Amino acid sequence: MLDQGAAMPTAEPRLSSRLMRRKPVELLVAEGGQGEGGKLRRSLGMWQLTMISIGATLGTGIFVVLGEAVPDAGPAVIVSFAIAGLTALFSALSYAELAGTIPVSGSSYSYAYATLGELVAWVCGWCLILEYGVSVAAVAVGWGQYLNELLDGTLGVTIPDALAAPPGDGGLFNLPALLVVLLAMAFLLGGAKESARANTIMVGVKIAALVLFCAVAFTGIRAGNYTPFMPLGMAGVSAAGATLFFSYIGFDAASTAGEEAKNPQRDLPRAIMLSLVIVTALYCLVAAVAVGALPWKRFAGSEAALAGIMKDVTGQSFWAVLLAAGAVVAIASVVLTVLYGQTRILFAMSRDGLVPKVFSRVHPGSGVPRANTVIVSLFCGVLAAAIPLGQLADATSIGTLFAFALVNIAVIVLRRTRPTMERTFRVPLAPLFPLVGLGLCLWMMGSLDRVTWMVFGVWMAVGLVLYFAYGMRRSRLATAEK
Repeated sequence: MLDQGAAMPTAEPRLSSRLMRRKPVELLVAEGGQGEGGKLRRSLGMWQLTMISIGATLGTGIFVVLGEAVPDAGPAVIVSFAIAGLTALFSALSYAELAGTIPVSGSSYSYAYATLGELVAWVCGWCLILEYGVSVAAVAVGWGQYLNELLDGTLGVTIPDALAAPPGDGGLFNLPALLVVLLAMAFLLGGAKESARANTIMVGVKIAALVLFCAVAFTGIRAGNYTPFMPLGMAGVSAAGATLFFSYIGFDAASTAGEEAKNPQRDLPRAIMLSLVIVTALYCLVAAVAVGALPWKRFAGSEAALAGIMKDVTGQSFWAVLLAAGAVVAIASVVLTVLYGQTRILFAMSRDGLVPKVFSRVHPGSGVPRANTVIVSLFCGVLAAAIPLGQLADATSIGTLFAFALVNIAVIVLRRTRPTMERTFRVPLAPLFPLVGLGLCLWMMGSLDRVTWMVFGVWMAVGLVLYFAYGMRRSRLATAEK
């Protein structure tokens, strides 16, 4: 017979309720900045946040991936950029609303945790690791191409193919890609404010480089290069748009700085929207000039297309060298800011118990998650040194599109479950615009090839195994239920 005074065993929550448990918005915000052994510092204003988003976005697509997309779309790559930008815009509206409402470091992972439950949040966080971590590697690969252009034009030497390209692209190890990641790591270890200052300078340099390209390449435009405008039809434009969406990855980077912003509710939505407008305008302008100055078939296989155009138009290497120098700085800033975003997302996931505590450990002196930064940097650096650019770009695009789709859903759910919550920015015509954003993300995902989907499927399967083996049991919400 049971002792009447004995405590009854607590019933184990059902699996479905464990997978769907949500983290209250108020708790997410209250924990802002708190880490293991230290606290993140609020030191970033709106201008710095905008520069973080521009730094993470501007450069990759136009300096590197343009050469991958033009062979698919032809001169209509201008339309592909616009389509990718439109897709990003609808998702940016949803990001802006949630960033102002839930200003934390976890970005869409945290938004999903508050609205769609723990399992979906984990899936979203796992996609963000693919988005940020793998895109750092992809961007770093292209950096080496422009570094070679710069070295060739200034010193007359280049890094040997064996050390400047990954296996599968004619090399053994991409040393420049590893070096730029390690350089970004050194900046990040100095602190968020110092990294933001360096990034602002680099953003100014790359905008100046793109304006210079437009001014010089404009003199080489030939009307005949725009015809046929859409040689591979709308399917080619759509495929190029899906690839080019990779070049818009980063506009959401400001949302990962939610716990280091001085006034996140006001500044995050403004920074996200302003950065996307600036980047889209520059992308479309540069693409229009580039395909007008060089026949579209000659873009194939070029990862430093803009420098080549400058050389062809002027007949001199000086301008190409100048652009290559701008590209080296531009792409380095993308690596810096995207790497920053990755570390902050893992910081938030670690604080929730879904990944090991080492990622939320903050150095009390610098206010930087040092171990997190070093681990992520080394992983991304090795990845960049060993895998070709094209495979990385497409894998990153599908992970990003999936995460963006979840953000659009999260806006609709939070509007229904917490209609009276204070919002510093509201998506217009909701739920229509979030639904349009969701539809565009799914459409662009469908434009990616079968191999990319297979890679994504394997990535998600690995992520689910890790969640059920570790995250579900170690989750802070799970331990609170015991």
